[in-house]
Amino acid sequence: MIVSPAFSGKNYLVLGLARSGVATMEALLASGAQVSIWDRQEDTREAQASRAPVADPMICDLTRFDAIVASPGVPLNTHPIAGRAAQYGVPIIGDIELFAQARADLPPHKVVGITGTNGKSTTTALVHHILGSAGLPVTMAGNIGLPIMGQSPLQPNERGAGVYVLELSSYQIDLTRSLACEAAALLNITPDHLDRYDGFAEYAFAKGRLFAMQGTGQFAVFGHDDAPTRAIMAAEAERRPPGRVATLETAPLTELQEYWPSLAGPHNLQNTAAAVALVEELGVTRSFWEPALRSFRGLPHRMERIEQADGVLFVNDSKATNAASTAPALAAYPPHPGGGARIHWILGGLAKEDGLGECEPLLPNVAAAYTIGEAGPRFAELLDGRVQVERCEMMCEAVRRAIANAKAGDVIMLSPACASFDQFRDYEKRGEHFKQVVGALLEERGCPPSLEQRIGE
Repeated sequence: MIVSPAFSGKNYLVLGLARSGVATMEALLASGAQVSIWDRQEDTREAQASRAPVADPMICDLTRFDAIVASPGVPLNTHPIAGRAAQYGVPIIGDIELFAQARADLPPHKVVGITGTNGKSTTTALVHHILGSAGLPVTMAGNIGLPIMGQSPLQPNERGAGVYVLELSSYQIDLTRSLACEAAALLNITPDHLDRYDGFAEYAFAKGRLFAMQGTGQFAVFGHDDAPTRAIMAAEAERRPPGRVATLETAPLTELQEYWPSLAGPHNLQNTAAAVALVEELGVTRSFWEPALRSFRGLPHRMERIEQADGVLFVNDSKATNAASTAPALAAYPPHPGGGARIHWILGGLAKEDGLGECEPLLPNVAAAYTIGEAGPRFAELLDGRVQVERCEMMCEAVRRAIANAKAGDVIMLSPACASFDQFRDYEKRGEHFKQVVGALLEERGCPPSLEQRIGE
């Protein structure tokens, strides 16, 4: 775990005891800090009561704490702790800020920070994969992987210093004050999580804070498809010397993309361009990153190629919980060369927004739509008369009908454009259910597992 004398003798209240909260508690205790804990779930806080005293932040004396370490899941815009902490002058920070404060006591290392509304998980995993393939000590954390405070410090090796690759949500950036990344990327900013912000401008400002924390000599790369991202890039270019701010360059990579089976689509070309810019800043040359792109397997539930049977590809994109996330997946599979749409699109769940949003212009890529969940009827209304629509309600029925309709060269894709909470605990459970249904129905039809065999070889 990450320990530091910077925490010794200080007093912290850890608010929220999920994985990152427990890892934070353990790291602070191991560093010699005093720690109190709180979670809204009684059984959760009781499970940790033997490790640290329980203290309700809305009742206890906050003035004894040096900081409140909150989980990113705590909605500070509505939670009363924000006002109470401000009243007593107690800062609210997160585990990323603790990591930033501990950096001076860690072995020599560098930090890469990646944010954006969409694509940050894939880009983070890709940077991690490339650096590992190049032989550098590397780990990924933040909004992906294991909690940062629970990880072992990276030790330099003969290839160089360790690299911490952090996927950073706006919530995590909100709780961070002093993280100066040696290299950072902002992929895009589109409306999302607006229940946590006073409008879109405030959400965009949160993303931009990652770059404001950097020094002028540190490197940043930006997408260019939306005005908020371009505005942050322009502001950063003004305060940094030439060469320290870059924009994504996809043209040099276009001809290589056909060799990356897990990085299909225009959005993944941009994700890859960001990853290449970041690793090159750290000294990784093309001789290392080009073969690493070919071997990248992708992430579970994000355009995950799970099976191929009778020429039909099955793709699990359950992590696409809004229209802006689904649109790149629809763009990744254009019509057949001879004409004819090829995507059999399974969508629906608990809608975050009304309408098709960025998916609208991509409907020519859709051969048929199979609507499920609470939002299914509304999607059926929006799509009726524009593409073939089959109202299914349940996942199993949607997959069954899609298999019956698809032909060789087609793609059956779960990309819901919705949250999962109407039928599933989270997008992971939804994606796992999709994979199980696909496996069961293909076995029922006597189709062998071709794709997994090829990946393994």
